Amino acid sequence: MPNRSADTLFQLIKSLEKSEKRNFKLYVKRNTPGGDLKFIQLFDALDGMKEYDEVALLKKNKSIRKQQLSNIKAHLYKQILASLRIIRDENNIDIQLHEQMDHARILYNKGLYLQSLKLLDKMKEMAKTHHQLTYLQQVLFFEKKIEALFITRSMRNRADQLTNESEDVNEKLSVVNKLSNLSLQLYSWYIQHGHARNEKDFEELKEYFEKYLPEGIKKDSFYEKLYLYQSYTWYAFIRQDFLQYYRYTQKWVDLFDEYPFMLTAETAMYIKGMHNLMGAHFNLLNHEKLKEAIRKFEDFTKHPIITGNENNRILTYVYLYTAKLNLCFLQGNFTKGLKLVPFLEKMLKEYGLYLDKHRVLVFYYKIASLYFGSGDNEKAIDYLNKIINEKADLRTDLQCYARLLHLIAHYELGNFELLEYLIKSVYRYMAKMQNLSKVEEEIFTFLRRSFRVGAHALKPEFEKLLEKLKRYERNPLETRAFSYLDIISWLESKINNVNVQDVIREKYLLGKKAVRN
Repeated sequence: MPNRSADTLFQLIKSLEKSEKRNFKLYVKRNTPGGDLKFIQLFDALDGMKEYDEVALLKKNKSIRKQQLSNIKAHLYKQILASLRIIRDENNIDIQLHEQMDHARILYNKGLYLQSLKLLDKMKEMAKTHHQLTYLQQVLFFEKKIEALFITRSMRNRADQLTNESEDVNEKLSVVNKLSNLSLQLYSWYIQHGHARNEKDFEELKEYFEKYLPEGIKKDSFYEKLYLYQSYTWYAFIRQDFLQYYRYTQKWVDLFDEYPFMLTAETAMYIKGMHNLMGAHFNLLNHEKLKEAIRKFEDFTKHPIITGNENNRILTYVYLYTAKLNLCFLQGNFTKGLKLVPFLEKMLKEYGLYLDKHRVLVFYYKIASLYFGSGDNEKAIDYLNKIINEKADLRTDLQCYARLLHLIAHYELGNFELLEYLIKSVYRYMAKMQNLSKVEEEIFTFLRRSFRVGAHALKPEFEKLLEKLKRYERNPLETRAFSYLDIISWLESKINNVNVQDVIREKYLLGKKAVRN
């Protein structure tokens, strides 16, 4: 069997654009004169492979021995990064500041202290303009080092100025660091567990948020505001307070209108903000605002900072098509959504190396939901199995609802021999994950009882369950079940003997008509 492991060198080579590959070859010719180097052979061999296969690689390249491969790969990896480093990216503020710091150190090592300080002063202004506090801290540290070791006579009261600047930067960095930690921890909680499951989760999240939300937030810098809005975004989203979630995602996106020059420096953050804003419109059933946001985001995908950056391009594709699928769900247009599936499959395969497991699982669940809603339960089961068979310890809530939807899809297919086992298995799994809400308890009770009820008597049973579940729709602790699985629409589809998408479509058209009137 070929070794299909995600080799880091192979990933790096496959991420290169044509121009970057050409630049690498030119760089090697300039810096390593000589014959046909082995690491060049390795580069060409890996570039020509569709999947990493070490056995086939060594078989086709006899001059490279297995004992040498590890060292050659390490050298090639280093050479590629060095060649990429010399391609100047005028839009990347980090690279520009790093380069200026390198130049300042070179001048310092030459004994040209005043020239070094002059360059550091320019770097300081650039760092301030772009809110790069860590670089500003480095500049001040270097300036203090020069002033402490050498009498430069650069200006009077220099010590006081540098001391005050350092204390101000350290204070701001402390707040930003605490806010970014809070944001990261909340997001990590969501990735592991999904939405808050019970009263205990709600209380623990509230206590954690209030405990680690730092004091002394002045909101006078870009990153202070960014991480503050992010923290409130994740906090509201986990608790399914979708109105507050919308308010803070909007603040997050609006921040880039307030600081337009930061769009280039923090493009990925803007993309993530737009993704959450579109998600908020979906959660609040804002059809028109979601459509408007999708149009805005689609226009943004044509911007040079997207088309010229592989990471940005992949992120925008993933989030754009997530939003388009969500719009199909809102409009009850599942059949239209299914037309996107071949493209999504291609995207998942093409960018599979760069997509995190969490994002892939979400796509599988959405695709499964499209098939389920359009009445193709067998295809839905195929995609749900991809989630259920995934061993990654991610999104226990998604794993639970994938199993529940998998169970309902088998119920729809009439696989009653399998159902008795599945009901026990899924119930145990969800109970173990502390994922059982009152809504799910009612669903399991219904499914168990339905075995003993004849087909002619099922409609009244569906109606009873629908009446029970509607009581929970406004309960914050039960919202999670309805957001993952539109069980209300499924029950209405069973009562009216139509597909789920027909029920949702009718609700959408009625809502649209009501808005016009």
